[in-house]
Amino acid sequence: MEKIKIGIIGGSGLYEMAELTDRKEISVKTPFGNPSDSLVIGSLNRKRVAFLSRHGRGHRYMPSELNFQANIYALKLLGVERILSASAVGSLREDIEPLDLVLPDQFVDRTQGRISTFFGNGLVAHISLADPVCPDLMGHVYRAAQKVGIPAKKGGSYVCIEGPAFSTKAESNLYRSWGMDIIGMTNYQEAKLAREAEICYTTMALVTDFDCWHESHESVTVDMIIDNLHQNSQNAQSIILQTIQDLPEARNCHCAEALKYALITDRSIIPSETKHKLGCIVDKYLSQSPPS
Repeated sequence: MEKIKIGIIGGSGLYEMAELTDRKEISVKTPFGNPSDSLVIGSLNRKRVAFLSRHGRGHRYMPSELNFQANIYALKLLGVERILSASAVGSLREDIEPLDLVLPDQFVDRTQGRISTFFGNGLVAHISLADPVCPDLMGHVYRAAQKVGIPAKKGGSYVCIEGPAFSTKAESNLYRSWGMDIIGMTNYQEAKLAREAEICYTTMALVTDFDCWHESHESVTVDMIIDNLHQNSQNAQSIILQTIQDLPEARNCHCAEALKYALITDRSIIPSETKHKLGCIVDKYLSQSPPS
């Protein structure tokens, strides 16, 4: 299987990358089931990338139906080291307006029972998630946005809700009182699983509307949101193209060793089935003595 180092996860409005050349589709099976769609392999600025439509082409899956484990594991199986994610969000702040781009660096999870770890079944790992996105990769995206003339807000807190319904006004105002900046339904699980898989992760949060706390909410129409999704998609693709062009080959962060001190279980009692299932994530650690 061809090794690909850069993965792209497209959210609402970004179901494909039109600029991909030499493209082919591959179906990747994982121990956690099937990802949301076939992966599209192609070239962007002469670099090979793998694109995955988060909700499936045609937007078939609700946020709570997504197999986040399979999506991230499929990219890991391809050899992906960096994931650029794009997603539609609502704004919880007056100064973050529709069509703005936010690069969040924090998450709060308000989902209910979603699976957001690869571990269990006899193998325990406690990763650090204090800084849930890769600061190095986020910096590259921020500089790319500046280059292509798309203003980006670096940093911010993303509250991840279950969906598929949007918040009540009481919930929206609660999140504002917590200091949350934007609201979405998908990115927390991706960030956490990517960290466990030792993949650099950052997301472009593309604002489509103010959440229901805002007095202008009643004037928002579906047509307006669709128009914003389309414009955001174009902006995201421009930034992704520039980011990929500028990315150095080597990573300059600690994401590649996120599990170095995280695997707690005595190596001698880890079930062989679990070792096999998580092979592409943990093999390099299970074949050596635990770090002291």
